[in-house]
Amino acid sequence: MKVSVATMDIKKIKAEAMVISLFEKEGTGGYKDFDKAARGLIADLVKKGNFKGKAGESLFLLPSPEIYPKRILLLGLGEKEKYTLDKMRQASAKAGQEMRSRGIKTFAMQAPGSDALKEDNKRKGQAIAEGLILGLYQFEEYKTEKKEDKMIDKVVIAARDEREAREVKKGIELGRVLAEAANFTRDLVNRPSNDKTPIMLSDEARRMAGRFGLSCEILNEAAIKRLKMGGLLGVAKGSKEPPRFIILGHNKNAKNLDTIVIIGKAITFDSGGISIKPSENMEKMKYDMSGGAAVMGAMQAAARLKIPLRIIGLIPAAENLPSGAAQKPGDIVRMHDGKTVEIISTDAEGRMILGDALSYAKSYKPKAVIDLATLTGACVIALGNDAIGMMGTDDKLKDKVKEAGELSYERVWELPLWEEYGELIKSDIADIKNVGGRPAGTITGGYFLSRFIEKTQWVHLDIAGTAWEEKGRPYKPKGATGVGIRLLSELFINW
Repeated sequence: MKVSVATMDIKKIKAEAMVISLFEKEGTGGYKDFDKAARGLIADLVKKGNFKGKAGESLFLLPSPEIYPKRILLLGLGEKEKYTLDKMRQASAKAGQEMRSRGIKTFAMQAPGSDALKEDNKRKGQAIAEGLILGLYQFEEYKTEKKEDKMIDKVVIAARDEREAREVKKGIELGRVLAEAANFTRDLVNRPSNDKTPIMLSDEARRMAGRFGLSCEILNEAAIKRLKMGGLLGVAKGSKEPPRFIILGHNKNAKNLDTIVIIGKAITFDSGGISIKPSENMEKMKYDMSGGAAVMGAMQAAARLKIPLRIIGLIPAAENLPSGAAQKPGDIVRMHDGKTVEIISTDAEGRMILGDALSYAKSYKPKAVIDLATLTGACVIALGNDAIGMMGTDDKLKDKVKEAGELSYERVWELPLWEEYGELIKSDIADIKNVGGRPAGTITGGYFLSRFIEKTQWVHLDIAGTAWEEKGRPYKPKGATGVGIRLLSELFINW
């Protein structure tokens, strides 16, 4: 889909349809001239209450012959006072979805509700592109029935002058990169686990790295053993699929750039191991590699945007299955940095593979380390599906991540990482245990990870509640959300 910008009257843009977006209780808004050409059609609909402008409301019209587009989509934006950049993103997604549902190939629109926002035109263009591309995402790789082609070919954004057009175009280009990277991640997460074993995920990482000019090193089981990564090896013991440790690099050899290491949990399927999960909803555990997929997407975006940072992506990948060879509750594991961990639950496997990756990350002497993981069901209980749980060791880094979360609308909420929580994971026979019981489950998971990063500036992001969408939202269709890519990219851009 091509998204372009034109400095001309929207009524004269050659397209099959156009979008008119209206706020609640605003009448025809900035479309009075247009409504005059349409012989008062919109004003009449609003006056009679047939269109109220509520958020997400839509109505298709056939206007008068004087207007070139033969079809008009009226799109509601809700209350003007409550309008945000994310609602512009949502409105753009809704516009694209409505057009696609009617088989429309080309349409024109102005930035929905643009005058109600203080953000610059580049930000608005970015939101429009993100909304359109994220909102039109579909995962149909495994569908055998041929669907009627309803893909949108072209969207034209009408700008008032050349300066606005240039700024909006820059934003659209940025938004496209971030949204396409997120959709790449969605494809990986939505894919079934029989088609994304640790080896298959490694192969995908190598192909992606080659395409975008990233360095890529894949450590096999023998190399992982040499590094004494007992956490990763222990989790993988129950599966016939061997583990992999994926290392991606952007500007890997640069010596004069700040280094940021991003780490993603990649359990390509999580049965819980010997501490097996209930069968209900277990099929969704293919999404337990969402953190690793997010790292791959963020690395792709960094390469495409030529971010002036040295960024290292670490992805420990394994399957967590029960078998005669699987690790057991009560086992003691020695980690990459030498610490010993008593296994209380084999279903607390994510923190084990991340512990190894976090201690390995220190070898890069980074300015910051950020990990993303579908770590705890407790995070969903605490924060639901709208907030990412955040913990960390450095207030400045946490502030940067929080700001990036607000800009991307992948928002974070901080949980405490007090020493008292460390008491819950003390072990009688090892340095620590991998579970601290039911109380503060998300926090004890984060505290466990903190033992492997020590004084390095670090933030942990628990994306268990945000990586998967159950019902479908304006730019988040059912399934994988691709969360984390836009947040990390905003962090890189503003570093």
